Amino acid sequence: MSGPLHIVGGGMAGAEAAWQAARMGVDVVIHEMRPNIKTFAHRTGDLAEMVCSNSFRSDDDEQNAVGLLHWEMRAAGGIIMETADRHRLPAGGALAVDRDAFARSVTEHLMHHPKITVQQTEITELPENGHWIIATGPLTSQGLGAAIARETGRDALAFFDAIAPIVHYDSIDLSRAWMQSRYDKGETEEERTAYINCPMDRDTYEAFIDALLAAEKTEFHEGETASYFDGCLPIEVMAERGRETLRHGPMKPVGLTNPHAPEIKPHAVVQLRRDNALGTLYNIVGFQTKMKYGAQTTVFRMIPGLENARFARLGGIHRNTFLNSPTLLDDRLRLRARPQIRFAGQITGVEGYVESAAMGLVAGRFAAADILGQSLPPVPADSAMGALVHHITGGAEAKTFQPMNVNFGLFRPVDGLKGGRRGRVHRYKAYTDRAKAAWAGWLAAQDMSLAS
Repeated sequence: MSGPLHIVGGGMAGAEAAWQAARMGVDVVIHEMRPNIKTFAHRTGDLAEMVCSNSFRSDDDEQNAVGLLHWEMRAAGGIIMETADRHRLPAGGALAVDRDAFARSVTEHLMHHPKITVQQTEITELPENGHWIIATGPLTSQGLGAAIARETGRDALAFFDAIAPIVHYDSIDLSRAWMQSRYDKGETEEERTAYINCPMDRDTYEAFIDALLAAEKTEFHEGETASYFDGCLPIEVMAERGRETLRHGPMKPVGLTNPHAPEIKPHAVVQLRRDNALGTLYNIVGFQTKMKYGAQTTVFRMIPGLENARFARLGGIHRNTFLNSPTLLDDRLRLRARPQIRFAGQITGVEGYVESAAMGLVAGRFAAADILGQSLPPVPADSAMGALVHHITGGAEAKTFQPMNVNFGLFRPVDGLKGGRRGRVHRYKAYTDRAKAAWAGWLAAQDMSLAS
């Protein structure tokens, strides 16, 4: 055995990775800079501190993708789910917890585990030797962020990131919208119909601009200034520059003909572009936003064709640090250029507590297997874990890669199922049944591999 496994960051991902590796018999060292070095978001030095909500979202493992992820983590003996269950609060169908008791419990379990050591140190360089997992999250320290940037070729990893909403394809009304690329560009039919177009007349456009300007926006923390990521200027900022700005920018109505009303030229057009290889998710092009969530659903459902839109992800703005994982990580979350280093958690491009912990679980198991001289099969693509891993390591478009929550739009479709609301219930159940079988099979195969 060659070890130990070093984990940088003691958040959700780092805590879960440490737990999984230690349970497999590997010595683990967690390097956590808090409380010696603080961040604006954290209050304590506890591991797995919840800095935003106290909710792990839906716990429905048959009709909700994050609930399915809960199920998979429980099946793998995950500490985050086990601790959450012990400290849960009444929250309807959601899994909410007493955040302070939750973090204290995770910290105590890890610090008292005979295989785990916690060092309150800051790591500022990518290590040259040993087995490492970088799980520093969206608040990666300046020194380590600079080291990662030097290694990966990114000029900067930390910025105020305005991201656009993503819509489920099957919730778009194609009796009002249509599929066409501007000027019918493309050599194939798929390329010539790569965009979904939602037309606006003058009155609809004017009402939309009014709502956009009046909507409640996210404010910055004290001392923070709005330095936006290149190419991600919030749509409200553009609208503030003039009412016609969007018509000459992302909403320009040129090069398009509405087949539902070919004789009428739209005053403006909102375009959506496919966001994943499956074609189940579409992002609203150029619609990066800092509107608050409630305002977004109201304003964006004013767009013709999106009146009943279901959002896989709403837009937002926040300081963020994440890799362009589709180009940098392999399917075992290893840095392609330096495979002794893995990444886990939000820095890989997943969004949310559960998704971060899930990537920690996967990274911890793969790293421990390497140390033990074992070879684990890839995470099955039909599981929730596998859907996330596939998305961040190759399923997403690298040029427009942005953080993503788990959702059924990332899953390979199940053939032969009907559409509509009732069909969606059966479809989601089919997704979860298939995922549970795939995940249970992967865990069983891993147990057999480690026992041999």
